[in-house]
Amino acid sequence: MTLRIDISALPSERVRFAASPLAELTAMLHVLAEPGHHPQFAGWAADVWAGLRPEPAERLREADFLWRSSQADFLIPARPRPTLTEELDDVDRIDDETYVTAALVTTCGSSRVHFPGTSPLTDAPARERALDLAQARGARQEAFAERLLADPAVVRARVRRTLEECAEAFFDDAWAGAAVRLATDLRLKNELLRRHGIGAALASVSGAVALAPDGDFIIVDKVQDKATAARGAGVTFIPSVFGRPHLVAVHAPGWHPVVQYPVAEPGPAEPVSLETVTLRLEALAHPVRLRLLRTLARGPHTTAELAHFWELSPPEVSRHLAVLRRANLLTARRQGRYVRYTLNLSDLTDLGTDLLAAVLR
Repeated sequence: MTLRIDISALPSERVRFAASPLAELTAMLHVLAEPGHHPQFAGWAADVWAGLRPEPAERLREADFLWRSSQADFLIPARPRPTLTEELDDVDRIDDETYVTAALVTTCGSSRVHFPGTSPLTDAPARERALDLAQARGARQEAFAERLLADPAVVRARVRRTLEECAEAFFDDAWAGAAVRLATDLRLKNELLRRHGIGAALASVSGAVALAPDGDFIIVDKVQDKATAARGAGVTFIPSVFGRPHLVAVHAPGWHPVVQYPVAEPGPAEPVSLETVTLRLEALAHPVRLRLLRTLARGPHTTAELAHFWELSPPEVSRHLAVLRRANLLTARRQGRYVRYTLNLSDLTDLGTDLLAAVLR
């Protein structure tokens, strides 16, 4: 499953890499709302919560639907600015209808298809639909949606004030450290873009991001099948320190495509695609293949040895071994007349981690 970003008519200079204070603050807020997704920041999150005054802490909780399960599109800027204040000023320029719809999508855990061509601010059925969806999510979601629809200006001002207080409470200090790593990453990406083109720059972002062979699409491995097009402002890639392991994408109609990606950690393995994880899970779903793996875990074996051990025909064993090899769970090595199969233990061991990373991406 992928997000496909059409860049067929886009000049190369419209693919940009830039840091965003607001997007990084949003990543931090997600860590605070879902620390289980980010065990490497669990201590940081605990310290932040312990240091927050009761009033801003409560305001963070009342608005956390904007960044908990997914991020409201206006929090991931297509045109990053040098400062958080400038980016919040840009958010203030968004009209109420666009802001409210984006906020309701995250609050209701829904999608824009529930409000096709209508505005919950002016259309009574759309408004009732939004409130029903929010109510189904919980009492706090319903209360937030009611306040947002009743007086968008008040809620927008309250959200901005909360974000500004976050800057004073913890963001400014955390941003000072993160900005150094982001600048280093951006130098690499922009140098690759300048010297070697879009494909090389995308390859350095993540194993989950690639340029299609025809060069007309950027393909992002996500747990969804979506498509969008980069027009006008182009497409923006924003590095994040606190966003790992998530790969956040803005792709809704009316919004410029943006991808927020985690900066590389020292020496990590490249992320495994959801397609590969799925292939491996399907390969392991058959009881015969599990039996073969149990034998191969004890050492290399030939097809004939496996067939004899499990009382199967060699052709049947060969078919199952082919499935396991396509999933990259086995390695075949020829030794004279014989081909011996070896279990790729590290890939099998990492499957749980790879699955979690692919789902969280």
